[in-house]
Amino acid sequence: MAPAGAADPHVPVLLGRILEAVAPVTGVWLDGTLGAGGYTRGLLEAGAEHVIAVDRDPLALEMARDWAAGWGERITLVQGTFGRLDDYADVPLDGVVLDLGVSSMQLDRPERGFSFTHEGPLDMRMSQEGESARDLVNTAPEGLLADILFHFGEERAARRIARAIVTARAEAPIETTAQLAEIVARRLPRPKPGQIHPATRSFQAIRIAVNHEFSELVDGLEAAERALAPGGKLAVVTFHSLEDRIVKRFLQDRADSGGGGSRHAPARERREPRFALIARRAITADDEECAANPRARSAKLRLARRTEAPAGPVDRGALGLPKPVLEGAG
Repeated sequence: MAPAGAADPHVPVLLGRILEAVAPVTGVWLDGTLGAGGYTRGLLEAGAEHVIAVDRDPLALEMARDWAAGWGERITLVQGTFGRLDDYADVPLDGVVLDLGVSSMQLDRPERGFSFTHEGPLDMRMSQEGESARDLVNTAPEGLLADILFHFGEERAARRIARAIVTARAEAPIETTAQLAEIVARRLPRPKPGQIHPATRSFQAIRIAVNHEFSELVDGLEAAERALAPGGKLAVVTFHSLEDRIVKRFLQDRADSGGGGSRHAPARERREPRFALIARRAITADDEECAANPRARSAKLRLARRTEAPAGPVDRGALGLPKPVLEGAG
């Protein structure tokens, strides 16, 4: 039963599908993206004995302190990252939930600089530390900017936009989200009704680069493999194809026992699978959830169960990581 006053205005995507797939929820779980607390509260209400709630954004932890107090010792708040999640528990975990991407809490605050719909400083830092979007946009070489826009945002006009950014910043630094959005929009056709804003892909790409989201994701998947007890469950919710591809390939690799081979491909060394897939395909939201929560339309959930095989390194080159990550720029 939720503590009094714990009503959650934020609806976590695919929470019901997660709880259904991993039932019964018991033991110690880690929520790698606390955000507004929807997954953490859902796990506690479903029966988790303890939830370690992690977020790299200090604002998320600050906003959680009042409602988290109602759960007493059943919840631990930690400021941290995916890649270190195995450092935050002193016992093997019964489950890990990762909800990727930017939260509505961050998008809704203009001063955080994540959204082009409200003017704000060009920031985009989830941790509120380190290099900001302003730093990247105003100092990165044109070629690197183009690579980031193309590989992280799948923006076909990446070179044209990168050139426009470099030209604009030569006259004066680009300081705000509105300035950047206008520079991008001027280089693209006016959107037709129902199409996304012209700056959507560019803002996504820059945010991913600033927060090192792809390399952090792989670090987190490896850390989850190390942290989970045999039988422990991993649930990952993604919101675009690049994230989903990485998660899908990681889990396929870790669920593969090797061997096989043919005249077209050599046999691989046999090994014990480190995960067993709970669902072979990605789970998506049904029409009812999409109607209630438009963010759910692009969400995909992948689930796996940890085996007893020891954790080990992953071949990052086989995960479909975008070029700037493999070259050390993201």
